[in-house]
Parts: sequence; structure tokens; C-alpha cells
Amino acid sequence: MCGIVTAIAPRNIVPVLLEGLRKLEYRGYDSAGVAVLGEQGLERLRSAGRVADLTALTDEHKLTAHSGIAHTRWATHGVPSERNAHPHISGGLAVVHNGIIENFEAIRETLGSRGYEFTSETDTEAIAHLVQDKLAAGAELFEAVRLATLELEGAYAIGVVSEAEPERVIVARRGSPLLLGVGEDGMYAASDTAALLQVTRRVVYLEDGDLAELRRDGFRVTRSDGSPVEREEHLSSLSADAVELGQYRHYMQKEIFEQPQALANTLEMIAGGGSISPQLFGAEAGDVLGGVGRVLIIACGTSYHAGLVARYWLESVAKVTCTVEIASEYRYRDSVPEADTLVVVISQSGETADTLAALKHAKRLGMARTLAICNVPESAIVREAKLRFITRAGPEIGVASTKAFTTQLAALALLTLALAKQQGRLAHQDETGYLNALRHLPVAVTKVLELEPEIEAWAQRFAGKQHALFLGRGRHWPIAMEGALKLKEISYIHAESYAAGELKHGPLALVDKDMPVIAVAPADELLEKLKSNLQEVRARGGELYVFADAGSEIPESEGVHIMHMPEHYGLLSPVLHVIPLQLLSYHAALVKGTDVDKPRNLAKSVTVE
Repeated sequence: MCGIVTAIAPRNIVPVLLEGLRKLEYRGYDSAGVAVLGEQGLERLRSAGRVADLTALTDEHKLTAHSGIAHTRWATHGVPSERNAHPHISGGLAVVHNGIIENFEAIRETLGSRGYEFTSETDTEAIAHLVQDKLAAGAELFEAVRLATLELEGAYAIGVVSEAEPERVIVARRGSPLLLGVGEDGMYAASDTAALLQVTRRVVYLEDGDLAELRRDGFRVTRSDGSPVEREEHLSSLSADAVELGQYRHYMQKEIFEQPQALANTLEMIAGGGSISPQLFGAEAGDVLGGVGRVLIIACGTSYHAGLVARYWLESVAKVTCTVEIASEYRYRDSVPEADTLVVVISQSGETADTLAALKHAKRLGMARTLAICNVPESAIVREAKLRFITRAGPEIGVASTKAFTTQLAALALLTLALAKQQGRLAHQDETGYLNALRHLPVAVTKVLELEPEIEAWAQRFAGKQHALFLGRGRHWPIAMEGALKLKEISYIHAESYAAGELKHGPLALVDKDMPVIAVAPADELLEKLKSNLQEVRARGGELYVFADAGSEIPESEGVHIMHMPEHYGLLSPVLHVIPLQLLSYHAALVKGTDVDKPRNLAKSVTVE
């Protein structure tokens, strides 16, 4: 992984490839490369570093062409280096690849015995030589790629060009995202719609097992067995402006401040209604939700934290037992399936490999009631699930998720109400109150964002710290977990989170004057318990930073810093309390001078195990 762009058109496509790579930078990468078919035949340039370095190389070589492929790599097999960067070449053929080929060592051994020389440590080079081997056996390019994919085990999205057939580009996918762009003067493909908005909004989503041949005047798609198939063309609702930075310093900052609008867009369907409808989750949702006996939420990272918050909501409001699983663990664990379980999968991109595999695993176990909560309408996870709810966060470019998280929480709150109502556990008066609170969320979040100057001052004190401890209780414990994740993701400060009641069971040993303790302190039923936990910290010389609701009555004193939230928000308080933690992490990272939008070692869309 991490990003692919291909193009074939009657004009110079090198700027298109490079601009596409720039739009994919948010996905995370460590090297970049391009291979084109120009007047000199196949030309390849690679760089260990940023797309800007690759652009300088293409300018230096005056690279021009009418067809080509480009790639940003996030190292899986082999260290980040020019030698391991894509595209990889075999003869006059070049390949780019996202994903992981699990049987690449066996392929390398077989092809090595036939005289093919490997110059990199990557699994991708095995694909290049495998396609070349099919060509040598007499297959034409499209058929050679098809035959090669039949021998690949694992996940892939592939782009292939050959100087022997410069009039076409071949692409294929299984497990890794890839879509086509239908331009007025050419055909394109990419890992993400954002890379193609420069040339077209007309897109075609490839299914797992699809191969496509791109020509200047059109395309054709077949399945891996060679049978032709039609794929519907869609008009993307994204605009080029949606993925531009605008007035903000970083995409993360932009996306934090886009949360009021993202929440308003996500909750638009309840703006004028007086009641919650299960049809928010699909035409069949009424029947599906009415028979639910328990809920299983499966997700990774930030989305997992959203699921943990929802567990408190579902059990307290809908009175339905809820289990939350990390996708990469669930899919390999022996679990006990129950047919009345609603399986909820949460993913920003809808292409998260572990979450998609876990969803398929749950379905194989016989759990047919499935719901996807996702930000990308045509993603693999959405297509795999029976029901769906599309959050309307818009493109999220920063690797550290912000607006995707709060819109996921909004979706899960709606699910809680829909499930409670469908099962006869939601009084009309309560339904009205919850819906009014949801409608007011964008305004409430806007007020929290006004705390940024105070949070920025707090962040100055964190820059020199090596460790931090986050505390929360009840439905705010997952918010503390999310705050700790954000801080370590972008500032590289080691941070851990604990349910505050667990302090005395071990973590208290870590507390001293050099370990800042951040506490989420809403004015809820657990506040008095939390106050006792905070006293335990102060007694050991720990310095406290507390995000408290008005009325929490936690006095500020030496070593105890209080920031008051604008209003108490009851059940939906987690949505508000995560905002200052996002801002704290962002400003701490600014002070430290880290790469906020592209933190080291991380990718935005994790499309491999």
C-alpha cells in the first residue's frame, strides 16, 4: 500500500499522475514513483521521500507521456528506499500494487528458478515477473494480468503498463480499493476519488475480483474468470474544494473545525421530524431491528472507541446487551454466534481490511443482520452489509481521525434510539428530548471550539513531557482512550488511558510531577467517584488538567487546572468532551513540530492486515 493513480489520455498525463499522488498523500507513505510510456519507451522514476521530491525528478528529466502509472508506498515488505519503491519492472512491463501478497515467497522461488532476477525486497516485484512470465508464454497483456491474479493469495489493487502495448492500462483489485475515472478525453484509475477530481467526477467502483482494461476512449471490465461484467457509473458528490486546505494550517485543524457542519449534515434527516425512523438505516431496517436480541460492534482504532461509547448508550437506553470487538482480534477468535445479533461494523473509509474481513467472518458464522456505519457510500464494507448508515463528514485527509469520529457517534446515537423505539423501549417524551439534543449538537460543538485559545496555552506545557495519563469514567472512559490515542498519534508523546477507578489497581504507581494527568469530568452520576480518583492523583504529586462541565464544582488550585465546558450535555456529552482533547493533541503537536497530517509510520486507510 498505499496509493495508486493511473492515466491514459491524448495529452501529457504526468501532471495528472503527480497531482493524483499529492491528493493521496493523506493516506501516509514513505516513497513514491512513476512509470510512463513515452517517446523513449518505458521510463521510470522513483524517490524515497515526498511526492514533491518525485515531482522535482520528473521536471529534471522533462518527463512526458500519454499513459502511465504512479504510486505512493507505505512499507510492508522491505525498508523504505528507492530500491523498494514502486513501480517495479520486468522487461518492458511496470507494475504498481497496494495490499499484501501472502504467497509471494513461493512465487519468487518459482520464478527465480526460471531465471528472473529480483532486485527488491517487496512482494510487488513478484507480480511484475509473474505477469511477464505469462506474456513470455504467449498471453496478451490483459490475459497475462488475469492469469497472474489467479495465482495471487492475499489482497491487491494493481496497475500495469507495457511498452509493447502502450495504448492501454490494465488494473485489477481484490481486497484493496480501486476505482475508475471516466474523463472527457481519457481514462483514469485511483485508490481514492480525491485523486481523480482534477479530471472527472464520473467514477466506476470495481468489485473484488474485477479486472479492467483502460483505453483513451473507454474501458471494459471482466471478472477473474474472464467473463465480461457491467459496472455502473456514478457521479461523485465530492468537489475539488472539499479536499483543499483553505485558510487552515493543517487538514487536522480544518477537520476539527468542520465538525459542526459535518454533524449537521449527518443529522440532516432528523432536522424536521418529530420521531426517529428505523428507515434511516435502510428499507429493511424495521424488520431487522425489531428482532435484535443483542448487538456486536466491530471496528478498529478510533472507530473502536466510538463503538465503546455506543455500548453504554445501547445498554442504558435500548436495554440491549452490547459487545464491542477489535476487528483484528474478533476474526481470529473462536466466538459463539447468535442469529439474533445485529453486527455493526464501523469504518471511516469503508475499506479497513480487518473490519471488512471480520464482517465477512460474522456472516459466515450465520449472523445475517449486519449494519455498516461508514463515511464512503460505495465502499466495500457498505456493499457487504445488509443495512447501512452513511455519515456525511466529507473527505477526511488528516491521518488522525476527528470529524469521522464525532459523526460516527451521531450515527450510533441514532441507532440507539431507533433500536430502542423498534423494541418498544423509548417513551415519546424521551424520544423528543433526545432528538432535540441531537439537533442542537452542531451549536454545542461550535461553543466548545471557542475554547481553542485556552487549550493552546495548556498544550505549551505538554510539549516537553514524555508521558501522559488520561482518565474517564462510564461513557467518557472511551473518550479518554480517544484522547490518549490522538496525543500519541500526532505528538509522539506516550499516552495511556484508564477507567479512573482502576488507578489504585496499578497505574497510580506511574504518577509523579512529570506525568500530566488529563481527566474528562462531566457532571454526571459518576462525578463524585471521579473526584475521589483525582484526589488520589494530587496526593501523589500529579498535575491535573481537568475538562469539567459547569456545575462540576471541582476547584482550581495549585497543580489542578480546570477548563469549563460551555454546557452539560447528558447522554451525548461524549461528543462534546472529545473536541478539546482533539485540540489539545493538535496544539501539542504544533509545539513539538511534528508532521501533524502525516504522522510517522501511520497510514490513513489501513487496507492490509
